[in-house]
Amino acid sequence: MTKKALYILLSMSTLFTSCIPVKDLVYLQDKGTSNNQTTVSSVESKPYRLQVNDILSVDIKAIDPKLVSIFSSSQNSSSGTSINKSESGLYFEGFTVDDHGNIRMPILGDINVIGYTLEEVRIKIEKKLLEEYFKAEANIFITVKLAGFRYTINGEVGSTGTKTLFQEHVNIMEAIANAGDITTVGNRKAVTVIRQTPTGVQMNDIDLTDVNVMKSPYYYLQPNDYVYVKPLKQKTWGTGQTGIQSIGTIITLLSLATTVYLLLKN
Repeated sequence: MTKKALYILLSMSTLFTSCIPVKDLVYLQDKGTSNNQTTVSSVESKPYRLQVNDILSVDIKAIDPKLVSIFSSSQNSSSGTSINKSESGLYFEGFTVDDHGNIRMPILGDINVIGYTLEEVRIKIEKKLLEEYFKAEANIFITVKLAGFRYTINGEVGSTGTKTLFQEHVNIMEAIANAGDITTVGNRKAVTVIRQTPTGVQMNDIDLTDVNVMKSPYYYLQPNDYVYVKPLKQKTWGTGQTGIQSIGTIITLLSLATTVYLLLKN
């Protein structure tokens, strides 16, 4: 084998190692360490405790809708239901948790909700209404929800930015799917979740190629989480993500090398 042929083979083997293996692209693989799924259920059912800048949607109903219309920021007086349920409408008409941990409601004034669950806030508002404004016979019915589940995602995904989903629980797989999935050069083995908690900021990397990720406390996101998908090294190498792309790179380099060689020789 000539020295020239040896160099070509070495170049080809180097470039082919830059291809992204299938095992790095497949989610939730059973790597032989999975067992029961009891932890998954406990993570999903763990209630979220409200933090500053959360936005709440509070809906109060009664037998006579006119009795409760004054307690809502934007109500249809005839039906007692919110007029605008769009994302922007909920942002402007919802109740934002301020820096002191309070929401400010019409008539009721400031209500401290920081650290409370949604159910605890519902009970707190209901108790205040029954003690100060209504009797049990009014049959008031209160619903308290987050005005959309917001999270921010950045890095190697189809669509970056702040996203809003109108559901109570969102796992990392749903969040990524909503952002257009991770690109081919995104590192599924080290997806970073940054979470603001009452005790400070927490950051953790999770491996989405391992089925055991469902047991992680970061598998189910919390409102206002930040998700960052790091790039693989193959992105910076620029040698191709698949075998076909690598072959194209090899041919291009060989053509360039041949051209330079002929020019120098002549």
